[in-house]
Amino acid sequence: KGFLMSSSSVLLIISGGIAAYKSLDVIRRLREESIAVLPVLTRAAEQFITPLSVGVLSAQRVHRDLFTDNADMDHIQLARQADLVVVAPATADLIARHAHGRADDLATTTLLATTAPILMVPAMNPKMWTHPATQYNVALLRGRDVAFLGPEEGVMACGDFGPGRMANPDQICHAIRETLSAQQKKERSSLSGLRAVVTAGPTHEPLDPVRYLANRSSGKQGIAIAAALHKLGADTTLVCGPTQQPIPPGITTLRVETATQMRGACHEALTTDARPLDIAICAAAVSDWCAKTPQVQKDKKTAQDTYRLELVKTPDILADIATHPTARPALVIGFAAETEQHLEQARHKKARKGCDWIVVNDVSMGTQTFGGDTNQVHVLSDQDSLFWPSAPKEEIARKLVAEIAQFFDNRQKK
Repeated sequence: KGFLMSSSSVLLIISGGIAAYKSLDVIRRLREESIAVLPVLTRAAEQFITPLSVGVLSAQRVHRDLFTDNADMDHIQLARQADLVVVAPATADLIARHAHGRADDLATTTLLATTAPILMVPAMNPKMWTHPATQYNVALLRGRDVAFLGPEEGVMACGDFGPGRMANPDQICHAIRETLSAQQKKERSSLSGLRAVVTAGPTHEPLDPVRYLANRSSGKQGIAIAAALHKLGADTTLVCGPTQQPIPPGITTLRVETATQMRGACHEALTTDARPLDIAICAAAVSDWCAKTPQVQKDKKTAQDTYRLELVKTPDILADIATHPTARPALVIGFAAETEQHLEQARHKKARKGCDWIVVNDVSMGTQTFGGDTNQVHVLSDQDSLFWPSAPKEEIARKLVAEIAQFFDNRQKK
């Protein structure tokens, strides 16, 4: 289980049917294994179980409506977050609507929007299950790689006997674990054996023992990138400036305060291991300046209305890595946080630093990006320009790491 379980999320769509009560046990068992459960409850499902019980067991907000009073676009956000989508119970109606591309509620819209694997767990009357229309719809979905678990044969709530009983929670949880495990094994093979270093967070440049120069960076984007690299099998070192963000397990983390310390940690990762460094991603918002001579004691306020501070440039970590004469990684990626002329500024920075790709984002809105949970970026290389609209930073990280995996896959084929 380990990192797989603690880093996986299952989107559980509960549709209407007497078997909906079994979904509560599924949620409880998955949570015991530290698998996050994102619940979607259809209107019909609320006739059998309550949103309160689902919310308490999952420790998540229960998503119910396609149109809400917020602008979160739940169907898109949920589709992006899930490693696996499970529909349990899957009624004949929901199977039919998904088979024919209907998108008239939150459940069906999310099913169309997701790129994650889908597992359907049917539950219905035996005559409904064996009806040619239902079997046709199931065949359509299986042809699109939708997996099915069950139904089992037995006595139904209506008294009929035959195939239609929903699989039991043990079977469902086993199928979920097997799917997540197979998915992670497939993912982890793509960057297995490669070494990566990622910088994240701000730096703090001391002015005196109690004051420092810094910026609004939270470190969330860099940490998300390190987690995504690790998930795909890369031996990942995170060089992290001052941040309160949690670090996922399995990632070697070097904590630093200043730009000079960050440069030293990156140099150590670059040169001290017998294996070469393959990937370097400089996502940290390193301070461009530091005090020429930090004060040894706290600098007291005086009667003067102005204060003169002499600053000098901090080390250029990205350029140092990108132009290293003997240990330059195969892929060096920089970040550019800009407030104006974003693409033009980023292209100039890419040329100055000598990196292979540069990721540029608009930080003119302040804490909506710096310190926020979402990002909107362009990724520039010599050949391509990609644009990814606003999405959770974890999603931006997954997309970037997918591009990295493709880069090394293409490189290996040459």
